[in-house]
Amino acid sequence: MTNSINEFQNAECIFVIGSNTTEQHPEIGARIIEAAKKGAKIIVCDARSIRLVKYAAVHIKQRNGTDIALLNGIMNVIIQEDLYDKQFVAERTENFDALKTLVAKYTPEYVSKITGVPADDIIKAARIYATHKKSMIAYAMGITQHICGVDNVKTVANLAMLTGHVGMESTGVNPLRGQNNVQGACDMGGLPNVFTGYQKVTDEPVCQKFEKAWGVTGIPRKVGKTVTDMLAMAHKGELKALYIMGENPMMSDPDTKHVEDALKHLELLIVQDIFPNETTALAHVVLPGCTFAEKDGTFSNTERRVSRVRKAIEPIGESRQDWQIICDLAQRLGYPMKYSSWADILREINELTPSYAGITPERLETGFGIQWPCPNKDHPGTPYLHKGKFTKGLGTFVPCEHIEPNEVPDAEYPLTLTTGRVYWHYHTGSMTRRTNLLERECNQNFVEIHPDTAKSLNVRNGETVIVETRRGSIEIPTKITDEIVPGLIFVPFHFTEAKVNLLTNPAHDPVGKIPEYKVCAARIRKKG
Repeated sequence: MTNSINEFQNAECIFVIGSNTTEQHPEIGARIIEAAKKGAKIIVCDARSIRLVKYAAVHIKQRNGTDIALLNGIMNVIIQEDLYDKQFVAERTENFDALKTLVAKYTPEYVSKITGVPADDIIKAARIYATHKKSMIAYAMGITQHICGVDNVKTVANLAMLTGHVGMESTGVNPLRGQNNVQGACDMGGLPNVFTGYQKVTDEPVCQKFEKAWGVTGIPRKVGKTVTDMLAMAHKGELKALYIMGENPMMSDPDTKHVEDALKHLELLIVQDIFPNETTALAHVVLPGCTFAEKDGTFSNTERRVSRVRKAIEPIGESRQDWQIICDLAQRLGYPMKYSSWADILREINELTPSYAGITPERLETGFGIQWPCPNKDHPGTPYLHKGKFTKGLGTFVPCEHIEPNEVPDAEYPLTLTTGRVYWHYHTGSMTRRTNLLERECNQNFVEIHPDTAKSLNVRNGETVIVETRRGSIEIPTKITDEIVPGLIFVPFHFTEAKVNLLTNPAHDPVGKIPEYKVCAARIRKKG
């Protein structure tokens, strides 16, 4: 996030796209609702009538997989009506002429044919977003989980820069992280191309710095593999061993049958987690980690805030803190990795990671955490990014063309399947489905179908049907609702009894390698 969670409350306009915020990020969703009640204009771009639609000044129901066309259409209106921030564009950006040239053909009428959105709604959204000084964009996996996910993100950034809605309070581009400490995992180098603080593994001085600190030589200077790459390699027999921590790919990854086959090809599968799950069932070795209540350390949340976590109870049974397991394993493999506490690890992070340099153990003992970048011990942290200038100097417009999803409906599979979350459950359900209260509220999966679609299929509400794609099928009860557009069906991914990821498409973005969970061709048939 370029900005902070609390800034939503003071925004004048909030543009929500690819995010069912109240169900996926309820704390932020509550702040958006609070802003709406104070007069903020809310723009919701979603084919489903999510809760935020109740507070929306305009609800845009774009066809899934057409976000680039929609955003280009909005920018077309802003440029044609002279609503863009000329001073910001002139002083702080580059490549504007290329953007202007590309979006010229994305007129509201042209975009309407691609997206299914009335031209008047595109124009209305453009005017609202551009004419308010404090306009924020919030997006989530509805933007990233496409074969064009990287271009989707670039196009969102284009819109924010075009209007000068960057580098000030209650503005910016704000991706909402879907899991606890996922931001921290990325910050700490949990990506194949960077060390901590996004320092590139291909940068020779950076590699030398880490080699000196760790007392080693020969750190690889090449980019590693993504999850998508690794599973493909395992399936081909090119990867022999895999160590999975806090992840449940047998529920969360697309085309689950292929995932299962890949994991079964491994000679060694190690899974480190806090509960048994669908992936530990395939593991050769299970290492018991412990929960947040049993560990000391820090979490880095979606707004880049690093906060102290304090152990409430001792680890139960044979479970241990993750860093202790990793250190023990490293020592048995021949490297003397030794730390005495979480504070030792953070001090090393302070030394090697410029953006975390001032976030010391001592400073985190008081207050509500510190937002990076925080370059020294006297720095207060950074509530919002890009004030006055971008890190790289000028912000570059990257014009992107609309491309169709990998699979679109056809005569054989006439429906579009999309996936997501429900309010009561979290990710693969390995924690929330062990909670009686949450299970009481929602204890089985369902497929949302528009009444017109249900009528054409001759299915009733609550009837168990078979949902099929080119990869598999599941049996699942229907939930007939006009909160979804005709032709689109929605299935949550928390439920092992009806694994929607048996159906989803593993086609992925060529750069980010994120699979296209949000669009695939499907059909529904009655049982028997």
